[in-house]
Amino acid sequence: MEKIPPELITSFKNPKVQTVRELLSSRKSRQDQQACVVEGIRLAEEAVASGVKLHYAFFSEGISHRGLELVDVIQNQNVPCYKVPDDLMSRISATEADQGLLLVLEPQKDALPKTVDFVLILDEIKDPGNMGTILRTARAAGVQLVIITPGCVDVYSPKVLRAGMGAHFSLPICTLTWDEIMQYWTSQPGSPELFLAESAQGECIWQMDLTKPLGLIIGGEADGASETARQYATRVMNIPMPGGSESLNAAVAAGIFMFEVARQRSE
Repeated sequence: MEKIPPELITSFKNPKVQTVRELLSSRKSRQDQQACVVEGIRLAEEAVASGVKLHYAFFSEGISHRGLELVDVIQNQNVPCYKVPDDLMSRISATEADQGLLLVLEPQKDALPKTVDFVLILDEIKDPGNMGTILRTARAAGVQLVIITPGCVDVYSPKVLRAGMGAHFSLPICTLTWDEIMQYWTSQPGSPELFLAESAQGECIWQMDLTKPLGLIIGGEADGASETARQYATRVMNIPMPGGSESLNAAVAAGIFMFEVARQRSE
């Protein structure tokens, strides 16, 4: 089948351009349209390789050779591609230095795994950079499932996607209420524990056995986890801070907790 040549778009008022701007700026638009925007060559490569459903792509005149090769792959999948001038792409983009490529795609609807032994539950995480960094770290640490509670930042916002560095496309991520979480959790064999990460209270992480199936709850940056999360947690743990700091950044703390689990399980 002969490829359809890309359509040229030159106006900022073009309906598709306006749709992209809405998706970049509005959580409600992303939810209503069940779509989000991925920017940049590397992130777009991750998305395409994952097999996620693509709606269409924008690329600029100044795109790199690597980017053009990816556009060719996208076109071969019969996904509409639109070429835009460099100055228009810079106006569309949510980044300061665009890479000349953005994709509009459908967020993955991940199913809950039947059984799990390493789950991360994010509760009241508000900062997009922290959320994305935690997802990226979870992928690296071997987390099997990330559960997002409704009080968190939109996991498909542009800043979270960029900070996640492709974790969205290789890591099961589900948004659940606490009632749904507990219904799922109590269905797991062996009644695994839920560990709540705290800054000062609870047991020292270095002295705990984290080799058994568990869920790790990471609370928000300002006030920590919600009262509901605290009610359901079976154990509380903390990271000793000999330097005397009051607390750690949420993403840093999450990384330490997750990799302590990974370290213990590798021995």
